[in-house]
Formats: sequence, structure tokens, C-alpha cells
Amino acid sequence: MAKQTKKQKAVSQLDTEKLYTVDEAIATLREHKAKFDETVELAINLGVDPRHADQMVRGMVSLPSGTGKDVKVAVFARGDNAEKATAAGADKVGAEDLMEEMQNGNLDYDRVIATPDMMGVVGRLGKLLGPKGLMPNPKLGTVTPNVEQAVKDAKGGQVEFRVEKMGIIHSGIGKLSFKDEDLKANFKALTDAVVKAKPSGAKGKYVKKVSLTSTMGPGLKVDLAEVEGA
Repeated sequence: MAKQTKKQKAVSQLDTEKLYTVDEAIATLREHKAKFDETVELAINLGVDPRHADQMVRGMVSLPSGTGKDVKVAVFARGDNAEKATAAGADKVGAEDLMEEMQNGNLDYDRVIATPDMMGVVGRLGKLLGPKGLMPNPKLGTVTPNVEQAVKDAKGGQVEFRVEKMGIIHSGIGKLSFKDEDLKANFKALTDAVVKAKPSGAKGKYVKKVSLTSTMGPGLKVDLAEVEGA
């Protein structure tokens, strides 16, 4: 049997059934931190079955303290809109040329944005962008005439949340190097957004479980009293 490290021993001694406040959870993750700046991740178990359209939970939320990561943004636009997207900080701006790059396998982006007039071009990338969750969508604000603002939002801490097959939403809410109040502000912004996005088909208990973890840290159950409206 492999010998446990000091960290593994310490983590194994944690009470797996304990319900933490957000403050306690952050403090515990800091006690068991790794030697690099870990991402703090939030997992929300929902009482929904996303196979049914009326139980899908998806949306965008701006994290007030940012994400702590550099978000790579590609924009499909022409003319003035292309210039505005570039000025706003987009990593790549193009039209048919950008489509061809993506068809050739260059899909190293966190967000893809398009102006409405470019959807004829973007539509040809559905089978590539769709499975990666990158397909521009008017409901998420990624198909918009205001590409300048969309790029600034993406670069400034806006994240997309989407329920997975098992009814769970996963999202990073910052880095362990963030101040406590910044992580708490991001926790509140995301949980508030998920609660507000409750679909019409959700029956019974909507928010079933919430947990916080870090890249290499333990998973800690958060008291649902910490989530407004849960």
C-alpha cells in the first residue's frame, strides 16, 4: 500500500459529513493548499434532469472579483465591429479565415463571440463548437451587435454556467490567492445566478448540495443556509 503524504493524512482526517460556512471552507482549503496558486471550484448539485428541455439550467454571470485566469476570446466580425473587438482585447478576430482556422483544429479559446450577421459563417462550425460549449448563443449574449462589451465582459470575469448530465454545475470562482471577501463575493454571485435560473420544469428541492474544493484540495460540503433562496 502506498504511503500517504502529510497532506493526504491531514485531508483524510477531515469530517466528510461536516457542513461548512463559506468562511470555514475557504480557511480549510487554505490549510491544505498546494505549492501553486490553485483554482477554487464550486459544485452545485441540482434537482433537475437536463435531458428535459424545461429542466436545463444555463446562463452567464459576471464574477465581481474576476476569475484570476486569462480568458482567450475569438470574435467573428467584420469592418467596424472587427476593429472594436480588437480594441477591446479579443485574442483573435476574423470571418471566413477564422472559420477555416477552427476547421483545421485551432479551437484553443474559452469564449467565441459573433455579430448576428456572421452566424451564417459560424453555423458551419456547429459540430466543432457545440460539443465544446463554445457555440455563440443570443441567450448568453455571445451573439450580439455589441461585440466590444461582450469581449470586455468575457475578459473581466464573466463566466458561463451549465448543468451537466448528472445535474451538477461546476465552475471556478477564483484563485486561492484571492482575499476571502473576493472569493465570497464570487460565491454569492454564482449561487444567486443559479438560483435565479431555476427552470420551469424543476420539481421538489432545487439546490440539493453545494461544495467547495481547490485544484488539489479536499471537497467540502457547504451549508445550504449560505445560499440565498436555496
